[in-house]
Amino acid sequence: MESILECRNVSKVYEQGAVKVQAVDAVTVSLSKGEVLLIMGPSGSGKTTLLSIMGCILHPTAGDVTVDGRVVSGFGEDELPMIRKKYFGFVFQTFNLFSSLTASENVEALLRLKGHERGGLRHESMRLLERVGLDKRASFYPRDLSGGEKQRVAFARALAGDPPIILADEPTANLDSKKGREILELLQHLAEETGKAVVIVSHDPKAEALAHRVVFLEDGRIKA
Repeated sequence: MESILECRNVSKVYEQGAVKVQAVDAVTVSLSKGEVLLIMGPSGSGKTTLLSIMGCILHPTAGDVTVDGRVVSGFGEDELPMIRKKYFGFVFQTFNLFSSLTASENVEALLRLKGHERGGLRHESMRLLERVGLDKRASFYPRDLSGGEKQRVAFARALAGDPPIILADEPTANLDSKKGREILELLQHLAEETGKAVVIVSHDPKAEALAHRVVFLEDGRIKA
């Protein structure tokens, strides 16, 4: 499979006064198109930090991040937003929906950010909501949606602009078992049917059965 994302010997050190915390320690990991990569490990093992480095949200203290053949770890904040906009869709466990916007409007907000033509925002928003099985709830506000429905809106937003890489941080953490499995199956479908590269950070053992590859992180390092 063709690699689209690679971290080579990436480390992240946080400095808190005189104290240095090694969150990620010399990790090398790659991601291919059409692949679901699961990152597991105990709390505090560095999973979310690694995911943020992979998504160009955090700069690594050391090492290289390559996206679609370009080394981007040295890019500044004047360049990284374009990389994130073009290549990544993010799903956060807290949903991060705008409470004052409907499900459709929440998706439209991301479409505008991604540069979608203003005249086609509603149509594209509905298409994405239909893709995640939520088109009939398009006019509902987050307060009127269940946890699983909110997560589906978050997925529809992540798909805005058709990014080739989806990064999901604990996507089933706030869901019951049935809804959690539906979300994981949706991620699997995105990889296998559309060729997207998917990274999931999760404690959920159900994710292991759906992932193509599992990486275990402990104390910031990949555990053999």
